[in-house]
Amino acid sequence: MLGWWVVAKKGAHVPGDKVIYVEVDALLPEWPELEFLRKGCWRPAITTGTGEVLLRAGFRIKTIRLRGQVSQGLCLGIDHLPPGAPVDEGTDVTELLDIVKYEPPVPVGLGGRIRGPFPGFVPKTDETRVQVLEAVLARQRGRTFHVTEKLDGTSFTAFLRAGEFGLCSRNLWLDETDHGNALCRIAAELEVEPRLRALREREGFDVAVQAELIGPGIQGNRYALRRAALRVFNVVDLDRGRLVDHARARDLAGALGLETVPPLGELALDHDVDALVELAAGPSALNANTPREGLVLRPGRDEDDPDLGRLSFKVINPAFLLRYDDA
Repeated sequence: MLGWWVVAKKGAHVPGDKVIYVEVDALLPEWPELEFLRKGCWRPAITTGTGEVLLRAGFRIKTIRLRGQVSQGLCLGIDHLPPGAPVDEGTDVTELLDIVKYEPPVPVGLGGRIRGPFPGFVPKTDETRVQVLEAVLARQRGRTFHVTEKLDGTSFTAFLRAGEFGLCSRNLWLDETDHGNALCRIAAELEVEPRLRALREREGFDVAVQAELIGPGIQGNRYALRRAALRVFNVVDLDRGRLVDHARARDLAGALGLETVPPLGELALDHDVDALVELAAGPSALNANTPREGLVLRPGRDEDDPDLGRLSFKVINPAFLLRYDDA
């Protein structure tokens, strides 16, 4: 059902057992039976300056190497479920077990004044991991996908809608006048607002551009860049609520004076999860000394899949996670 590989204690499970699979980046409660995870996985609570708890403490599941094998996730016996809980294969027990997604603390320079939550009229930038998409891979077999490098930075969204300019991080709508925030500062330096207004005037539709901010002060500057940079991965036609076609998006990014994420060619999809994970290995196009974070695959035109929604997904390079996944 899922395409993850997990190393478990010998004898803990036998073929045919039902288990609870806990995905990487899950934050588990501090159960006594999970104390063996404390040394490498415990994370303290994330709080505001006033002591408000934004994310409770717990055990964060991450990619590790055990007995020479990459292990991604944790398998638990179904006896961890409360009495009477459903145990059918495929049941989501996230809430029953009080599991939440781990979100690292906001780095210094990326906090600041906000206007509100991420706006609903712009698509969120998270991609689905390929390991949960075996049915999608089977259904889309034979299709041609564009492949780009997934960069490790911080998410940047700028939009122009009904004459209003806005800037967003991954989850928040920012106050674009707060130049203490790195996203707002680079938007001003690159004149993103006037360029978006010119693009809107020329193209005739409200537009959003989504990019990865990389460089000094961002995620340890994995790519050893001298200056901060934006690399575009989405251009959105807000009037239609759809992504602009792949080739045209590259042209529009160029018209904005911005580069795109590194293109890595096209792929005729005839791969299972393991084969795609193997393809994700390799150095970054931005710095040969840095393993790339992974790949993003999507067709040339924005379309939907019955299970996935927007047909676009990511394949993360385990070597990258083993080297950098310590947040």
